[in-house]
Amino acid sequence: MLKKELRKKYKDLRQSLTEEQIEDKSLAIANRILQLAIWDKTYFHLFLTIEEQKEVDTEFILQILAGKDKEIVVSKCNFDTLEMTHYLLTDNTKFQKNEYNIFEPVDGLEVPTSKIDVVFVPLLAYDKKGNRVGYGKGFYDIFLSKCREDVIKIGVSFFEPENAIVDVSESDIRLDYCVTPTTINTFREMFS
Repeated sequence: MLKKELRKKYKDLRQSLTEEQIEDKSLAIANRILQLAIWDKTYFHLFLTIEEQKEVDTEFILQILAGKDKEIVVSKCNFDTLEMTHYLLTDNTKFQKNEYNIFEPVDGLEVPTSKIDVVFVPLLAYDKKGNRVGYGKGFYDIFLSKCREDVIKIGVSFFEPENAIVDVSESDIRLDYCVTPTTINTFREMFS
């Protein structure tokens, strides 16, 4: 399917989920993440959930990272440049919602992309090769292109993969894993 069709399909599928289903599935995803071989890493980049979009609730992942004393990195988006500034999450981090209802840090300790070891990547859909479809602005492709080559890219989804995304472009960055409530999809060996 084309990205445009997939965006519509998965936005509709997510809208059909109840709050209870989202909570249960998000908790199952967080528990499954514990099985990944990533816990020797230090800096974990986490996106903050846009509730209106019925995204995976990353609060459970956040609690796991905090419980394991990991350095948690959150971002602020610049919609003019499509770039993100990354901040260390601390007890003093203040947040505000931007015009797209995304909670973002107001300021704080900036973290260079070279420090980030693991990135949890938001998505609408993905395929069996690890290609993903986001909202279409390209924030994460730009961000991931600036990360170290060995950064671990983990998508989270309520749904299983599509067979193929037809209109993948060269600037699209593939996932290493995508975690669902029932499965860990591994793509890393496919293109290493």
